[in-house]
Amino acid sequence: MQENPFMDVLVIEGGHKLEGTITVSSAKNASLPLMCAALLTKEPVVLKNVPQLTDVKTLLKLMEGLGLTYEWGQDGSTLLLNAKRIKKFTAPYELVSQMRASILVLGPLLARFGQAIVSLPGGCAIGARPVDVLLNGLEALGAKIELIDGYIHATAHKGLKGADMTLPKPAVTGTENLMMAAVFAEGTTTIRNAAREPEIVDLATMLNNMGAEVKGAGTDTITIEGCSKLWGVTYTPLSDRIEAGTFILTAAMAGTGEGVTIENVVPEHNQALIDILQNLGVELEVGESSVHVPAAKKLSKGAFVTTEPFPGFPTDLQAQMMAFLTQTTGQSTIKETIYEQRFMHVPELVRMGAKLHIDGQECKITGGTNLVGAPVMATDLRASASLVMAGLVAEGRTILRRVYHLDRGYYRLEEKLNALGAKITRKSEQQVAAEFAAKLKLVYEAK
Repeated sequence: MQENPFMDVLVIEGGHKLEGTITVSSAKNASLPLMCAALLTKEPVVLKNVPQLTDVKTLLKLMEGLGLTYEWGQDGSTLLLNAKRIKKFTAPYELVSQMRASILVLGPLLARFGQAIVSLPGGCAIGARPVDVLLNGLEALGAKIELIDGYIHATAHKGLKGADMTLPKPAVTGTENLMMAAVFAEGTTTIRNAAREPEIVDLATMLNNMGAEVKGAGTDTITIEGCSKLWGVTYTPLSDRIEAGTFILTAAMAGTGEGVTIENVVPEHNQALIDILQNLGVELEVGESSVHVPAAKKLSKGAFVTTEPFPGFPTDLQAQMMAFLTQTTGQSTIKETIYEQRFMHVPELVRMGAKLHIDGQECKITGGTNLVGAPVMATDLRASASLVMAGLVAEGRTILRRVYHLDRGYYRLEEKLNALGAKITRKSEQQVAAEFAAKLKLVYEAK
């Protein structure tokens, strides 16, 4: 029986090259808001191809506490949600603190029931992510907002009213929450300086399929005409552009032979990454829904990469890009402009031999270094992926701890990579400790 998942580790044997085909799962960052949108209707909502990630399970537990019922289909990826009998309106700290996206229940609860009490959010420790953008937007819609003992108390007993608002910054979760809050608001709501991410377009598409009137998603101005009711829907979330980007970078770093083909990709969602790699000399073959990465080769150029809101280079691929750039032979720089604490993976990569130097918001990378396997620790979701990538090309064995970060956003990652030729084994801390003790005993006895 598997040990406590919070005690799982990944053991990565370096030097095993990758070749074959890998398929991208549906996006976690699309699935979570779509799940919350099910709170807006009494009718069943069916989501297909949903990965059973830790974050998905956490949100289901939270919504079940509100009164939502759910059921997984026999295929293990079809999710039936029914919010007909919501009886509570509080999202507790114990669950919201585990995952920032839990705050996405705030808008739907407020829109449909006129009340919501939601703990201030948690999630990855990658820097401050204030909710002021959301709360100010809800107040513009006529909600009364109070912060009491770490909880957001939102009420709109007479309903929300359409408003014209300009967000101070294009916050993704804030935009999604305000979209869902506004679907039942009387009149027209206009959200200016809205986030433009593909996941927002996906949410708007599903809301429209349910009977809402949302226009402009994918641009910086979104308009919502209020309606009185939404219907049930069957919908498939879009593919995960961050998982796709991770696989593209991993293949460019460790591919061999005929290379690696990544399927279920929307290439334009990763255009910023594709442009950088092609400029570096990676000869990608981009299809309508796939990207083929040829066998890895030494690249003599470096890159200057700046994280930006979509359609710029995503902060969620910054750590993976850093791992990749350690293997080019040029000098590179990554500038992080979204989160102030998103270089926490740097010391772990340095433990493996990477030559990195942090200077404020920038990290200087001296490429062409030979990485060596080492015990390392995941500090957040995307950092964990970068350490897996580094372990694949490192000499020897890498032991990655705090794998629960990885399981929040990558579905069966080791299984997918092993199918390409990697050698990654999931073990418990107890197993690894016992193996290490046995090895020490053999060494001692040999002496």
